[in-house]
Amino acid sequence: MTDSTPGVATKRKNTGDDRDKSRRFRSDGTSIWTKPVVSGPGVWVSCTKGKEKQAVGEVYQVFESIASDIWPEAASDEGGKANDSDEAENGGDFEAQVAKELASIKRPRKEQRFANCQTSTPCVIFISCRPPVEPVKLVLRYLDNIRETGVTQTRYISRLTPISNSCITALPEIKHLVRKTMEEFISSLGDDVTLSYKIELRIRNHSTLTRQSLIEAVADSVPKQLKVDLEAPEIFVLVEVFKSTCGVSVVRDYYRLKRFNVLEVANEGRREDAEVG
Repeated sequence: MTDSTPGVATKRKNTGDDRDKSRRFRSDGTSIWTKPVVSGPGVWVSCTKGKEKQAVGEVYQVFESIASDIWPEAASDEGGKANDSDEAENGGDFEAQVAKELASIKRPRKEQRFANCQTSTPCVIFISCRPPVEPVKLVLRYLDNIRETGVTQTRYISRLTPISNSCITALPEIKHLVRKTMEEFISSLGDDVTLSYKIELRIRNHSTLTRQSLIEAVADSVPKQLKVDLEAPEIFVLVEVFKSTCGVSVVRDYYRLKRFNVLEVANEGRREDAEVG
């Protein structure tokens, strides 16, 4: 029998559901609503340990600013607003206006360009990119801006690695991904392309495939007209292996931009400004 004594307040137990609702972030600082799987085009971000949550916020702010400049979204909403204003000026029907407002409320939420994927690893963040955003172009624009200004606009980000696409860590899948990525890169340059290249491989939290087997698989998948150059290559094949995921991209200026180390690029930019001044 429950105690219903007047004037005595009973304390409601904190159930598991209440604890789940009150929790907003995981132990590594990522939101509980982040995308759970690392896949597709995106950017690997190395950041300060314990500052993963703040680094995600910095990445969102910087990437959104650059993406809005390179890939401005279609002005369909603006067109709809213009039509609404025209109807208002022409004394549109009240019921029609109410119906349009209800439709706008029910309209699905605009899909975000970027999503923070769960890595469950300190200092490591993966930000997936939704088309038409191209991770390589995005990161290069950011690093070029840093080199020109000497300002990073961030505090906790140390290195960025763009990934054009990803697959599971199985050699046949990796070979297919490398061939596809290389074909897309070469087709953008035209026919009869002869370039020198170097493979830049980073392996984290993975022990199934050896480094040697990965390098051989990638090298076998690169078009034969491209030649290896370990000293001064023209392009770099970036291969990122993280747990059961492998990402690949092809970039230029990897050495000029300090292996995409944000702080080193900023220091180089400030040195160049000091020499000119």
